Amino acid sequence: MYHSITFGDKNTWDDWKLVPASRPVFNPPSLKKRTVDIPGADGFLDLSEALTGYPVYENREGSFDFYVMNDFKEWYQAFSDISDYLHGQSMHAILEDDREFYYDGRFTVNEWRSEKDYSRIVIDYSVNPYKWSIHHSLEEWEWDPFNFRIGVITLGFFRNIDVPAQGKHVTFDKTLLGRAPVCPKFIINGAANQGMRIHYTNSTLNVSVDVEANRNGTFQFPEIVFYGDSVSLDFQCNSGTGKVSIDFRQGRL
Repeated sequence: MYHSITFGDKNTWDDWKLVPASRPVFNPPSLKKRTVDIPGADGFLDLSEALTGYPVYENREGSFDFYVMNDFKEWYQAFSDISDYLHGQSMHAILEDDREFYYDGRFTVNEWRSEKDYSRIVIDYSVNPYKWSIHHSLEEWEWDPFNFRIGVITLGFFRNIDVPAQGKHVTFDKTLLGRAPVCPKFIINGAANQGMRIHYTNSTLNVSVDVEANRNGTFQFPEIVFYGDSVSLDFQCNSGTGKVSIDFRQGRL
């Protein structure tokens, strides 16, 4: 294992023969803190979660330091190849050690240092605070990369949920939801193109709300956020029976 990183469709070892100076890890994000000093009172008022009900974070920022094998190609060619592809670009990045998730952000070539036997290159990053599953909830899963110890096959929970005439109640826990707050897409197929009503309950965020799609199709409702220990959904077709699928990606820190 070379502890490589795949930037977009380029791998640091396979394509550029870069060897990390240490195991690549994206730095954790800083918490966005919002506090108000109360004159005459102890401490301060913490408003960090006042708008959302959950903590929000700055981007992850840092750098990776790589050794460049000088016998692979001329240093100036390697430098230009990497810079042409990577410098200032926004793309996905996947760590070889954590291949089930990707990071999304912008990368820049910071520095090149030439030595007698090797060169070194420093790549800076500013990426989204959450890493995201390479698979979405409705995607077919594969045997080979599946982790039987901690993996979850989400397809069986979120695709083609049957909604009978009397309605359907489902509850999803944090194992299926992930850690990042996400606004899922609902793919609705009700009888006679009449759509569906949804009641959403989230005890973590203290939210209980009703939404409606008056026709079949794909919808996102900003009121519905998957976050916390569990969420509950009650589906009711506007006419007869139907099916609904829920599409999103898990994210975690």
